[in-house]
Amino acid sequence: MKQSWKPGTMVYPLPAALVSCGDYEGVSNLLTVAWTGTICTNPPMLYISVRPERYSYEIIRSRMEFTVNLTTAAMARATDWCGVRSGRDYDKWKETSLTPQKGIKVACPSIAESPLSIECRVKEILSLGSHDMFIADVLNVLADERYLQPETGAFDLSASGLMAYSHGGYYPLGEKIGGFGFSVKKKK
Repeated sequence: MKQSWKPGTMVYPLPAALVSCGDYEGVSNLLTVAWTGTICTNPPMLYISVRPERYSYEIIRSRMEFTVNLTTAAMARATDWCGVRSGRDYDKWKETSLTPQKGIKVACPSIAESPLSIECRVKEILSLGSHDMFIADVLNVLADERYLQPETGAFDLSASGLMAYSHGGYYPLGEKIGGFGFSVKKKK
């Protein structure tokens, strides 16, 4: 039997992403975001939801671009730290020892240690309540060459040790249990 609870956001697990914003000349910051995801394949679009009182909110709103950096278990401490400390008070790049990498299609940096960085331009901002949703076009994807398969050139993101966020905790992704379409694939 299930208990009935008040409405809430209980869709887990989620990516534990680090969003980089700003530029190289002045302000640059990192923000931990779990409220993110794909919203369209063609054209490629994603969203992040950010509380307006967060330091990065105004940086993103004024520059209308950001980079979503996927995180790994090795980045867990930095990911959490960037979520509980404010860029108003700390230089998060310095404090976490993460390396800013020059953007290709955006002025904001990506994180060199991230296996995959997604450069985005804001298309629309929706005020939803506690968070505002930044709907963005994906302009470019930066993939770490360490995860390219030498024989095929395919990108093996699962080899990077990705991390997820679930109900207050960070967890490494586990063993693969199947691939897309495995439930209907004919056996040889």
